[in-house]
Amino acid sequence: MRRDENIIMDYKDYYKTLGVDRKASADEIRSAYRKLAMKYHPDKNPGDKKAEEQFKEVNEAYQVLSDEKKRAHYDRLGSAYSNFRTTGGRPNDFQWDDWFQQQGAGQRGGVDDMFGGGGMGFSEFFRTIFGEAMRSQGRGSPFTQENPGYEQEARISFQEAYDGVTRQLHLTNGRKLGVRIPPGVKTGSKVRVAGAGPDGTDLYLVIQVEEDARFEREGSNLTTTSTVDIFTLILGGDAEVETPTGKVKLGIPAGTQPEQIFRLAGRGMPLLKDPKTKGDLYVKLKVQVPKYLSSKQRELIEEAVRIKF
Repeated sequence: MRRDENIIMDYKDYYKTLGVDRKASADEIRSAYRKLAMKYHPDKNPGDKKAEEQFKEVNEAYQVLSDEKKRAHYDRLGSAYSNFRTTGGRPNDFQWDDWFQQQGAGQRGGVDDMFGGGGMGFSEFFRTIFGEAMRSQGRGSPFTQENPGYEQEARISFQEAYDGVTRQLHLTNGRKLGVRIPPGVKTGSKVRVAGAGPDGTDLYLVIQVEEDARFEREGSNLTTTSTVDIFTLILGGDAEVETPTGKVKLGIPAGTQPEQIFRLAGRGMPLLKDPKTKGDLYVKLKVQVPKYLSSKQRELIEEAVRIKF
């Protein structure tokens, strides 16, 4: 679709929308987005049209600033627009057509024009700027596999990450939808829910796994500690160990040293792509020295010390 007339359109400051500096890091942008998305999400503001619009604005800003190529393209426009305003130009007088030509763009068309409504829910500013960017670069929709649709944070417990869990989503159309979060997810994992976002776009649940005081996680492997008394280390015995499926007994050989680490194969987290396969659980032994000894215990220990020397 060709438009011969100059575009009259408001410039959107996505950095201001998210409340971040123009030099903000990817982590700062992600953090700001998550806070605002939770604040304005339709589930927390049922029937609030203003909050729903704010939610869309926040998502649109994040779609741009979280993508390196889209952010760079947007920053080039922002620089040109800022220079224009600094020299006294009025917003409606900005020559969008001239800027497009300077970028080497050809025929202009929005995201909706090119992809049959793929940009629904996004502003005219977004559709025009990024519809043009994708066309001039000979690319497809800006909603790539790496950065598609809308995102929403989903917090789950460590145990839910181990077992998998079903979450109930309340969609903006009033419908409820059960979404299965598979075993083995970690913080940052994304679960795609087709068509569940505003205006029928895809929704991606960004998983946040809560910490568990019992375990440290590294990939599919876990580390935990087990406290045993000094006599068990000296003479051997059993230690009780926490695993995600319950407590197990670990055999301790005589003469085991404090802080020694034992490996329990297949007792770690499920692999996301193969939940039947699990990582390993590493157990670090901590020694517990008794504060009080009976007279008999003291006598025997003193005798052992004398024999040693």
